Amino acid sequence: MRLSIAATALAVMTALAGVEGFAPMSSSSPRAFGVTTTKHMSSPTAAASSSAKAPSEPASSEGGGDTNLGGHFLAARDQLVQNIVAAVETPSMAHMLEHFTTEYFTAMQHSYEAGNTEYTPQESAARFSKALELGMKYGMGPDRYTFGVKHTALRGRDPDLEDGNTYDYYKFGCDFFRGAMDVDNSVVLGADNLKKAFAQVEAGENVVFFANHQSEADPQVFSCLLEKAGYGEEGAEVAYVAGHKVTTDTLAIPFSMGRNLLCIHSKKHIDADPEMKGVKQKQNMLAMSAMLGMMRKGGASLWVAPSGGRDRRNVDTGEIPIANFDQKVIDMFRLMGNKSKVPTHYYPLAMVSYDLCPPPDFVEAGVGEDRNVRFCPVGIACGDELENVGGVETRHKFTELAQEKTDEGYHAILAQLAENAAGAVEESSSEADEGDGATQGMKTGTVKW
Repeated sequence: MRLSIAATALAVMTALAGVEGFAPMSSSSPRAFGVTTTKHMSSPTAAASSSAKAPSEPASSEGGGDTNLGGHFLAARDQLVQNIVAAVETPSMAHMLEHFTTEYFTAMQHSYEAGNTEYTPQESAARFSKALELGMKYGMGPDRYTFGVKHTALRGRDPDLEDGNTYDYYKFGCDFFRGAMDVDNSVVLGADNLKKAFAQVEAGENVVFFANHQSEADPQVFSCLLEKAGYGEEGAEVAYVAGHKVTTDTLAIPFSMGRNLLCIHSKKHIDADPEMKGVKQKQNMLAMSAMLGMMRKGGASLWVAPSGGRDRRNVDTGEIPIANFDQKVIDMFRLMGNKSKVPTHYYPLAMVSYDLCPPPDFVEAGVGEDRNVRFCPVGIACGDELENVGGVETRHKFTELAQEKTDEGYHAILAQLAENAAGAVEESSSEADEGDGATQGMKTGTVKW
């Protein structure tokens, strides 16, 4: 590093503060910042966000190629990229950060255009600069943060128990991604099941959510939509079974520091380095032991993706099917539930978040992939508590049931989002006929599930 990342962040904010018209934080009109109105509409999920108006002339910036950015969002992005190039010595890292910067500011601009006026260029720059500062401080170098097999979220509430920490990393992560979520038009299905599940946790019993996994921001998606459903405090207590990437990737580490985690190596990556296979297997055993301890204590809520990784787009059809659940993973959680001697309940949890942070189409060993961010609605669907089907010889039936119910919820979310998008287009068309160009919020959909 030629400059400290803290100095870089300060330089960015100082430069941005000098841009004419950039300082105001309370404007209620996107035009106050000279933004364009182009939108990413590449999928039903993205299309369900507020309708695009007639686009302005597209802007481009040197080094960044054509973008949908305009006005002060473009100025913020360009200033940040200049400081990144000055601070980062590794070209590949600089390229990755430049790409992420463009993606994030484009998403924030679209969010601002949709009426989320709190996400100004200045606020977006401050938030992104903080993410870079934390990533460079704790994701690399002498202060790199090391996770144990069981990690408790750093909330800054009790510095004595957090090694002097006074910063809320959970809030940081939620705030960073919330602006990219069209929360008002996002979907929460199965509210009664969420109510039942968290009542069981409150009663000292355990709950395990078997979820499909679509983006790096899934923990933040779950938290923000639980807030929307009225379970913000409960959402903050959920523990996530996390693969090695979120605890080793430079940019991911600060977000992971704000989560309760059980840190494992997924089966997809455990064989990547044969010499380390034994160490990884030992860590997985320690993580399972820590999880059993949590479940024996009772009142644990756990999120796990039994597929062991993110859902991937079918490059031939463009569809995004749910990845198959691994029976061994589900069997392990059922075994831990039985061993705990505490009532443990299992729920299918469908998640639609692919368009928020689209992953690469193909799995690659290692870390360091480009980060993509889109402004779009997201969704969760919590199905009925899974019945205890299948005995010792037919354990596969329980896994099949979990997969089936998660898939049902997944398609119910997609149907609701598609219905919302169609309703938004119709409403926008009606308003245009009346001569009113204002964009209104989504109507509540009617999909039954």
